[in-house]
Amino acid sequence: MAAEIRAMCAIGLRGQLGLKGRLPWEGNKGWQYQADVARFFDLTKGHVLIAGPATVASIPPLAYKHRTIVEIRSHMHPAEVLARFPESVIYVGGGPPVWEIYAPFIDHWDITRLPYDGDADRWFDPAWLVAAETPG
Repeated sequence: MAAEIRAMCAIGLRGQLGLKGRLPWEGNKGWQYQADVARFFDLTKGHVLIAGPATVASIPPLAYKHRTIVEIRSHMHPAEVLARFPESVIYVGGGPPVWEIYAPFIDHWDITRLPYDGDADRWFDPAWLVAAETPG
C-alpha cells in the first residue's frame, strides 16, 4: 500500500497564505482561527508531517509527541522523502515553496477559508490542485 499524501492549509478570503514569513492572521483570537489550529493538530495526530524549516520551527514541542515531524529542504527529492514513509498518511505542510514542489504528489487538499481579508505576500495557487501526477 502506498502512502496517502495530503496537504492542509488555511487561506484568507482572497487566497492569502502568508505575510512576512508568518500566517497573516497570526495572533487573532477569533474562534475560527483557534478552531483551525486545533483541527490541524487533531487531523495530523498519529501521522507524518513534512514541512520546511520555517514551518517546523513554528511547531510547538508538545506536537512532536503525537506525530512524526520531518524537516525537508529544497535539495531533497520529493519522491525520495515520501518513499521513507510507505503505508502512512503524510501531510505536506509549509507554504508556497513547499507546495510548488510537492503538489504533483498530493492526493488530497484540505483547505479552510478563514474570514481574513488583510495584507499578504504569499497566496494560494489554484494550479497546485490539478498538478497531481498520474500513478505509474
